[in-house]
Amino acid sequence: MSNRFEAGEYDVIVIGAGHAGVEAGLAAARIGMRTLLATLSMDNISLMPCNPSVGGPAKGHLVREIDALGGEMGVNADKTCIQFRMLNTGKGPAVQALRAQADKKLYQFTMKETCERQENLDVKQLLVDEIIVEDGTVKGVVIETGEIYRAPAVIIATGTYLRGRIIIGETTYSAGPNGQRAAMKLTDSLKKIGLRLMRFKTGTPARVDKNSLDFDEMTIQPGDDVPRCFSFMTDEDEMERIGAVANLAEQVPCWLSYTNEETHKILRDNLSRAPMANGVIKGVGPRYCPSIETKIARFPDKEHHQLFIEPEGLHTQEMYVQGMSTSMPMDVQIAFLHTIPGLRHCRVMRAGYAIEYDCLDPTQLKPTLEVKNIHGLFSAGQSNGTSGYEEAAAQGLIAGVNAAMMIKGEEPLVLKRSEAYIGVLIDDLVTKGTNEPYRLLTSRAEYRLLLRQDNADMRLTEHGRRVGLVTDERYAKYKSKMAEIKGAMDAIEKIKLSPSRETNEKLKSAGLSEIHVVTPLYDFLRRADVSYKDVAPLFDLPKISRAAEKEIDITITYDGYIKRQREQVRRMEKLENHLIPETINYDDVTSLRLEAREKMNKIRPRSVGQAARISGVSPADVSVLLVYLEQQKRMAKKK
Repeated sequence: MSNRFEAGEYDVIVIGAGHAGVEAGLAAARIGMRTLLATLSMDNISLMPCNPSVGGPAKGHLVREIDALGGEMGVNADKTCIQFRMLNTGKGPAVQALRAQADKKLYQFTMKETCERQENLDVKQLLVDEIIVEDGTVKGVVIETGEIYRAPAVIIATGTYLRGRIIIGETTYSAGPNGQRAAMKLTDSLKKIGLRLMRFKTGTPARVDKNSLDFDEMTIQPGDDVPRCFSFMTDEDEMERIGAVANLAEQVPCWLSYTNEETHKILRDNLSRAPMANGVIKGVGPRYCPSIETKIARFPDKEHHQLFIEPEGLHTQEMYVQGMSTSMPMDVQIAFLHTIPGLRHCRVMRAGYAIEYDCLDPTQLKPTLEVKNIHGLFSAGQSNGTSGYEEAAAQGLIAGVNAAMMIKGEEPLVLKRSEAYIGVLIDDLVTKGTNEPYRLLTSRAEYRLLLRQDNADMRLTEHGRRVGLVTDERYAKYKSKMAEIKGAMDAIEKIKLSPSRETNEKLKSAGLSEIHVVTPLYDFLRRADVSYKDVAPLFDLPKISRAAEKEIDITITYDGYIKRQREQVRRMEKLENHLIPETINYDDVTSLRLEAREKMNKIRPRSVGQAARISGVSPADVSVLLVYLEQQKRMAKKK
């Protein structure tokens, strides 16, 4: 390119301003790095190209963890979401999760404004064509119009834009989500610098006109009476008092409907026209969010599939048909939508489509999300083979932090599987890789009773404080909550209830069961029908926030289970803390099986614990590795 010229220098350059990119850019800038956030379109920062929601099982946990570390997704969701609903309330606290419907445009515009106002962060509309790497070290990027921006750290957060291809039936064209520009040249640059790429596919359903729907044929799905919020900085006690969500007088409902045999027949009759069936789509799609045509083929005996009709915002009539992602031809889309109760006369405003895109094999990354063989190059989000806004945002935050830590020469932020869902997510990616768009599930976490959404601040605020993202205000609020919990627990542990008439009268007045033997108040609170709120006024316990009350109730009720999980963590910590020298050559460990040597040389595990989780590495291989490391340690001492 003859028109290249030097356009500026930064500490960190972020390629892409989706959910990963904005968290990466904000994190690096807030830590003090001069940061460039490059986006294909200034109008689509934090675009939600798929479902208009934030949170859900495991995903809601991620949003709380992002918030506890000092990220922005939870704060932005609380400002801009139009319905909040706690899921799995009939189950235990480990799998309860908050999900919120977003006003999509308001979410975008609010995040855009946050980025534009952030000190140290420049937001520019740029298309990156090339990443400059010299002698195994990243040096900057080249823009399509010739600008060269230099930086010692570059974060790839390209989402689904790398060689993006939209597919609607037989119609295909190069584009990113919603028909935006795709990044067509960057793939070649990534291959040139030695990165292995995969080809994945995701999709989205049609959007329909609210004015054409019959809501009498559907079941209303309202938000919670008392909404909960994602950010620990949002005062939920005040929210409960005023009964409002982000200054909205009322929440906006969703609607429930179902497919039926008529729907399924139309799809079965047209399966030969499905791009997945006729070879138009080459990429691998998501197992946990399949298209409706894939559902019909995969589950032929299922009589119906659940659909949610969700609002896209307060100032649009577009409704999102959750559960009906498709890339079928347009005539088929219209035909099957018209078989669904409530949608029989719907007008389609946007077609459903599939999108294919390039992404990195994440086993090329360190747990810091830095590329193993290229110093200063990081990757985050769907460019690492994940799906979902929340998974992307979590990776973006970690990549932004670790790019800044690398430049400052400080310890990186690597979260363990036992302390965060973010740790589970990243460890799964870099240790096991993925052969399909990865989605985080609560079942992927071994210690999910410890990784509840309610205690994310207790697990992660100190980490956020250490790297410089947690503000004085946030830290003070966190310390206040911790002091509340300690004070209340100290008071509880001092009280023993005698089975006196006076005590039982108190308990009866509060609708609680009588006691017949001396009972520590701590043990009394273990009962499923007893909470701190019930007993606090009876026994002069400190008045504390609802968040602190909840922590005490869960800690005491699940005390035995929590202690068992903590003991499991302690046993595993020995392997997690047993670090492996970066210079090790596994070919020298001749007692290892050939497969184990190959896998370990490829993954380059950080610790023995990570090595044990590599597919193809057996417990016997781990034992061999431990013996080898001990021998090397002894030899080093003798020298």
